[in-house]
Amino acid sequence: MKIIPLAIPDILLIQPEVFGDHRGFFMETWQAEKFKKAGIDESFVQDNHSKSSQGILRGLHYQLSRPQGKLVRVIAGEVFDVAVDLRRSSPAFGKWAGERLSAENKLMFWVPPGFAHGFYVLSESAEVIYKCTDFYAPEHERCLRWDDPDLGIDWPLVNSGPPILSAKDAEGVSFREAEYYP
Repeated sequence: MKIIPLAIPDILLIQPEVFGDHRGFFMETWQAEKFKKAGIDESFVQDNHSKSSQGILRGLHYQLSRPQGKLVRVIAGEVFDVAVDLRRSSPAFGKWAGERLSAENKLMFWVPPGFAHGFYVLSESAEVIYKCTDFYAPEHERCLRWDDPDLGIDWPLVNSGPPILSAKDAEGVSFREAEYYP
């Protein structure tokens, strides 16, 4: 397993060791001791699986109370995955990091608690699986605007068209209006 710190060092890109032959492949997607050595010493309490069509953007979500860390991977298709640092005490407060995750590259994205998270589907469809460090608590969920100019996220939009959003995501607040972590 190779751990790659990104522009925000707390966000990690994880390249698992993949063993392949004529039968297919095998890889570990979670192994507590190895991840602990890499700095991810978390207990996961919930696994999520979503399927979305091309052009759909989910996010940028976070839970103000009961923040969730997320270990994200794609098992079909390709997405652009993004995390935004919402920790006021962080030197990276208000900064974002993003990576392309796909079934082909098998990369995983570690988003620690204290970040907003979202993804945009680049392929015809994509299936995303992510482990969470706390339970989903809709009463604590918040949403940032995906296109907030203060964040300046460089989404690789398909055909430069606007993304498809849920009603909740379309009502996301600006970074300046958002509630943050300490």
